[in-house]
Amino acid sequence: MKALLTALVTAGALVGSGVADAQPVRLAAAPDIPVSAVRADLDQLQSIASANGGNRAHGRPGYLASVNWVKSKLDAAGFTTRVQSFSRNGATGYNLIADWPGGDPNDVLMVGGHLDSVSAGPGINDNGTGSASILEVALAVRSSGFQPRRHLRFAWWGAEELGLVGSTHYVNSLSTTDRARIKTYLNFDMTGSPNPGYFVYSASGQPSGSLRVQQVLQQYFSSIGVQSELTSVGGRSDHAAFARAGIPVGGTFTGAEGIKTSAQAQKWGGQAGVAYDRCYHRSCDTTSNVNATALDRNADAIASALWTLAT
Repeated sequence: MKALLTALVTAGALVGSGVADAQPVRLAAAPDIPVSAVRADLDQLQSIASANGGNRAHGRPGYLASVNWVKSKLDAAGFTTRVQSFSRNGATGYNLIADWPGGDPNDVLMVGGHLDSVSAGPGINDNGTGSASILEVALAVRSSGFQPRRHLRFAWWGAEELGLVGSTHYVNSLSTTDRARIKTYLNFDMTGSPNPGYFVYSASGQPSGSLRVQQVLQQYFSSIGVQSELTSVGGRSDHAAFARAGIPVGGTFTGAEGIKTSAQAQKWGGQAGVAYDRCYHRSCDTTSNVNATALDRNADAIASALWTLAT
């Protein structure tokens, strides 16, 4: 996550968000994503970092090892994968793209997050959490026998920490026709912060169609009794390249270096006056820097949004 996303309004409070005036959104049944599986993936990413100088940063061996490991899991599950390379700061970077066979190829629902860490640490919350959650949701598509109407595409981006480089390269590399086929992009960047907030990307200022994504994610959290807040996403993570291309975007976020307020601690638990993630962009962003409850809820939110929007 490049920088803190600023909270706007308390969700649950739909007034002023446009949700109160919109048609109700029916949530399709999605499988429960086992948090144990997501945490096992985080253990693997930690092991990769530990074996490669303590990080998984762009241009470092830990990043390519991370790409190869995720790719091997997807290949074994029957996804069509490809690795897209690009250059930044004299080093080669990589995006991993995985398509699930089937669905309407002219109506693509895409889910992504960045796989790279900063050079200072292993990047387990930022963004191992989003990367591992997306991986487990992708694997659940196969194991559940889900047959979506829309074509599903998943992505793990490189060099986000250097300025959204990988995702921008991907969008810019698409032909006009292929870009138009992507109808929605969901982004998940930091989903298990140790002192978590529950933020949903605001549709305000985003391409038309983003409100639908916002509603689906808000309604999921409401369905499990969690009050979410809207956050202004701006251009601070990998959704930005898609938004600039006019593609509807959305996502969730559990907070970075921003400080949890007393009101937020009252409704979410945790510590007021303390950062959502005190190890943000530091060497202590390890597997001990993750809140299992937030990780579990956000993995399930990703699955719920995908199942709902894909049908």
